Amino acid sequence: MHEAAPVGVKALFPARKVLRHSVRGQVLDALRAALVDGELAPGEIYSGPALGERFGVSATPVREAMQQLALEGAVECLPNRGFRVLSRTPRAMAELAEVRALLEVPVVLRLARTVPSQAWAELRPAAAAAAEAAEAGDPAGYADADRAFHRELLSLGGNEQLVSVAQGLHRRSQWPLPGVPRVRRAELVVAAAEHTALLEALIAGDLPGAERVLRSHFGLT
Repeated sequence: MHEAAPVGVKALFPARKVLRHSVRGQVLDALRAALVDGELAPGEIYSGPALGERFGVSATPVREAMQQLALEGAVECLPNRGFRVLSRTPRAMAELAEVRALLEVPVVLRLARTVPSQAWAELRPAAAAAAEAAEAGDPAGYADADRAFHRELLSLGGNEQLVSVAQGLHRRSQWPLPGVPRVRRAELVVAAAEHTALLEALIAGDLPGAERVLRSHFGLT
């Protein structure tokens, strides 16, 4: 069976301006945003030179960024051809959500017994940033803010390894399924509101309420 040809430059997602300093990091950020937005389509093959032309950079930082995405499980490297965006299944996404819940729910509930209210209150700006991106209907912006909120939440436990693992799982859970329409603004707004509801329960010392919000946030109810 013949492999699909790499997607041409004109068929790529809208260009995002890339500054010259920290080029690899900016390309990686732009590619991650394109994954979340569905602009890098599952099953499609993208070449380093074509992406580099789109960003106005050489192919080298693009290849380096794509290699990082390969380590994260987002793409696979095809020697002499480029990179194929990997497809995901509803079951795989459900499994990711379950693993995230198994990791984060008990940690947050344990922290709720020892972390003072003021520490939870200091996470309100992170929740507000996610809410702002949700209101704007910006999936990529919301994805970044969502991860930042959960990172700050878990960081209160002081376990950097746990935070790193949770962030990796979280990023993978944000890639859309093949053929699924772009996430709706209303869905983002609901998810962002759960961040705020969780903080208010934690600030009030309402552990049952916090658990209810967490379980809903991970789709367990």
